[in-house]
Order: sequence, then structure tokens, then C-alpha cells
Amino acid sequence: MLSPSKSLRVTFLGPLASFSHQQAVLNLFPTASSPSQSANSTTATTLLPKPSFADAFAAIQSNEADYAVIPFENSTNGSVVQTLDLLADRDGRYNDVVVCGEYYLTVHHCLLVRKEDATSDASHPERIYPRISKLYTHPQAWGQCECFLSKHFHGVERQDAPSTSKAASIVANTGCALRDVNGSGEGIQAAIASSFAATYHNLSILATNIEDRAGNTTRFLILRNINSECTRSGEADFYPPTPSSASTATPPKLKTLISFMIAHEIPGALVDALTIFRRYGLNLTSIMPRPGQIRPWQYIFFVECERIRGVHEEDVVERTMRELDGKTSCCRDLGSWGDRLGDGKGEEEIGKGEGGIERE
Repeated sequence: MLSPSKSLRVTFLGPLASFSHQQAVLNLFPTASSPSQSANSTTATTLLPKPSFADAFAAIQSNEADYAVIPFENSTNGSVVQTLDLLADRDGRYNDVVVCGEYYLTVHHCLLVRKEDATSDASHPERIYPRISKLYTHPQAWGQCECFLSKHFHGVERQDAPSTSKAASIVANTGCALRDVNGSGEGIQAAIASSFAATYHNLSILATNIEDRAGNTTRFLILRNINSECTRSGEADFYPPTPSSASTATPPKLKTLISFMIAHEIPGALVDALTIFRRYGLNLTSIMPRPGQIRPWQYIFFVECERIRGVHEEDVVERTMRELDGKTSCCRDLGSWGDRLGDGKGEEEIGKGEGGIERE
């Protein structure tokens, strides 16, 4: 949790009442303005909701915002490819955007309709399901709720929305102008979003916890501009302290994200690159490829590794990067931050309560 000494500007995928706003922003920045306040609130943290991930990245690059809270991966549905593609920065638009923190949150999805559409059979909301002829949500939410959707809404039209909050907004502000699945009457539109979005948009909840897995969890990355004095001074909030020699506590872990490309035509090129991490004692926790978009079927690799602060030398990442430069191309250090899953600060949210990150 960050306790800013002066006003901070935090950007995220909007609109207000998205999962990003509901949990990541309000938990990480508890002095942020509430949904009833405007993004120009004079509270200690100013919220800057953006219509796309690219706009949030641009806000960091231009120093319009101090931090961005961006979903990175989901335990059910995998990596957020939009975030990876922006971190790849193939056009050089976000050279100064780096990762400085992370946050884990449990995601609970709800099925939402307009209140007037739910009153026909409020005591048995499942009886309203056959009248639903169109569903809205963010693309990543479909994969997190597939079992529920396959059981109750097979063949029902699905419409992607920029965020789950936007899906709720569409349903709240659109009249009942559709035919039902039998073509015999007006159909109902529904959204998959959070109960927070239901309250904010004055919608009724037909079903709660419709995600496939009870432990459905998403990880946010916290981004900053590497040249920003404001965020550089606040980075310690996301960086664990060096353990004292007398400490018996588990040493804090640091994570680092590095991207690079290899010469695909050379046998063993990827192995040669990954061996460098082992040589310096860095534990590889994930490898994520994305199309390099330089030549077809060549990839940019995102490698996440971890080390123990106070055990590994402080310059181990710098030395790893120097050696990678000789084995790879387009090599970038995308930032280091403290492990929130293993330090207990991120675990308390997992499996508890409502909240989350849409892989927007």
C-alpha cells in the first residue's frame, strides 16, 4: 500500500467501477477518489481512467500519470496479451515505461441486468436467463466464466466491451430492444462484471461468483516512468527492505522482467540465452513469447526471474543484461520489484472477498 507524501496521479483501464479501479487502485492507493468523485478530485491521489491500455502506457510515458495499474496475467486464463504487446514496444513509443510493483487479487464475476428486467421473477432469477439474448463483457472474462456460460447461455450472442465496467454501463443505458432467443418477444441484455459495477451502474445481480475457479486470481503490474522523480522516490513502497544479518525471516524476493529476441535460425539460441540466467543464480519463473512482428514466426520472449535481496549481488541483473546483449537482440530490462505473492502482502487478498483484475 502506497502512502503518498503528495498528490499522485494514477491511471488505469476505465471507466470508473472497473475491477482495476475497484480493487487495485483503491487498495494500493487508499486515498484515491471514490467512484462518486471525479477524476479531478483534490484528494491525495487523482484517478485518471483511460479507455485503453495503450492510453495508460502513453500517460506514463508522457508523465501525465505517476503510476499505472495494469492487469498482467490471470490464474485461469493466462497472460494478458495486450499488456505484453505494449511492453514489447515494437515502435519505440514507451521507452521509459518500466515495472516497479505487482499486486494479486481474487476475481469474482457477476451476471448483471437492468433492475426493471429483473423484477419479473425476482425470487427465481434463473428463470430470467432464457430471456437474455445478448451478453456484454471484456474479452478475457469470457474465458474465466466459460462453464457458467456454456451451461446457461449456449448460443447466446456475446459482445466484447473495452472493460467489464463499460459492459455494465452499456446494459444500464440501453433499452430492451432485442428479441429473445425464441424470437417471440423483447430480449434482455446482460453484463458480466463485478458487484461493485452493479452498485455503481444501478443494476441487479442475477448470479454471483460465476467464474470457473474459486481461486480465480489476476496479477496487476504497477508501472512508472523511469525518469520520474516523483515515482522514483516512492519506489521503496514496492521494494522489500534488505534483511538484516540477525533476521530469521524468509529473505525477500525481487522479481525482474526482461525481454529479448534471438536468432531463430541458430540451433540452441534460446537455450544459450536462458543459460545466462542460471549462471547468475536467477530463478526463471515464466517465459512468455509474443510475435516479434519483424519477420513472420519469430518471437520476442518475456522472461521473468527472481532473486533474493541481500543474497544476490545488487548488480546481478546488470551483469546478466550485459551478457544477454551478446547472445540476443532487442534486449530490454523492463524493471524490478518486490515479490507480493511470497511476502504475505498479496496473499491476503487471494481467495477472499470480491475484487480483481480483468484481463482487459
